[in-house]
Amino acid sequence: MQPPPDAPAFLERHGWAGAAIAPLAGDASFRRYFRVTDRGRTAVLMDAPPDREDSRPFLFVAGFLLANGFRSPRVLAADLDLGLLLLEDFGDRRMGQVLALEPARERAVYAAAVDLLLALHRVPPPLELRPYGRSELLREVLLFPEWYCPAAGIAADVESYVAAWDRVWGDVLAETEQQPVLVLRDYHADNIMLLDEGAGPDGLGLLDFQDALAGHRAYDLVSLLEDARRDVPPRLAAEMLDRFIAGQRIADAEQFRAACAVLGAQRNVKILGIFVRLRDRDGRSGYVPMLPRVWAHVERNLAHPALAPVRAWFDAHVPAERRSPWCC
Repeated sequence: MQPPPDAPAFLERHGWAGAAIAPLAGDASFRRYFRVTDRGRTAVLMDAPPDREDSRPFLFVAGFLLANGFRSPRVLAADLDLGLLLLEDFGDRRMGQVLALEPARERAVYAAAVDLLLALHRVPPPLELRPYGRSELLREVLLFPEWYCPAAGIAADVESYVAAWDRVWGDVLAETEQQPVLVLRDYHADNIMLLDEGAGPDGLGLLDFQDALAGHRAYDLVSLLEDARRDVPPRLAAEMLDRFIAGQRIADAEQFRAACAVLGAQRNVKILGIFVRLRDRDGRSGYVPMLPRVWAHVERNLAHPALAPVRAWFDAHVPAERRSPWCC
């Protein structure tokens, strides 16, 4: 986590000459983050190598969120040729870390996070965003046979795998086309910052939204409640699901719950592939301990009747001993 060699000159050009640069936690991409400190002020330096990461979507979505009253980091300076961005510093109060120390706040903070989604979904998504349609959903679930299955010694039948998913996406794809919302895609406790003590929806800061698409309104809710990084108590998750259904005035609650199961399975199967890829391709094994939690989400989603074809594929091709225990 050494700062990029161009960082001091970049900072000097933008009024931060001589600032101290210290590493911050990264994410599952090639981006790296540093805290910049200078005479009592702080900012966050994002290093997004342009040959690996395109920062333009981040700038676009950040601008859209800010323009619509949501709290994404303000961009203080940018050099896309170098892949360097200087961002507003939201501090260290990540939702997951705060709740680990203050569990009594869990219900209120999750309620605020759900209410933020309700507010976000009242704003039409920008027309420039690609749809979160079949091609993207399929690309993501194919990460499982591409990475997880070889690592687990599973000979996956990809053709029947794709056919099984195609049998369960119909309602999700129809609603995505008819009623798309802005989907942040990584809306979970590590990407939500508590900026104000009250932590209502207006006090939450948003991170890691550069992959946003126009998709189904259940996706970010599932991302929040089926978190790979922390356990959300089942009773709390059920309450927050009910809160969202009521806030959206969803007429067919059972159809929406089915969509949650389908997108939850899709998302978590994708994560299984990504976490194994991070280990086997990128040498980053820190995500491996989360795999049993992700498998628990997958198993719970596959139990929903809407996932019957996908559950049948997993039962036929992925033995129980090749699920959560093998990798950990």
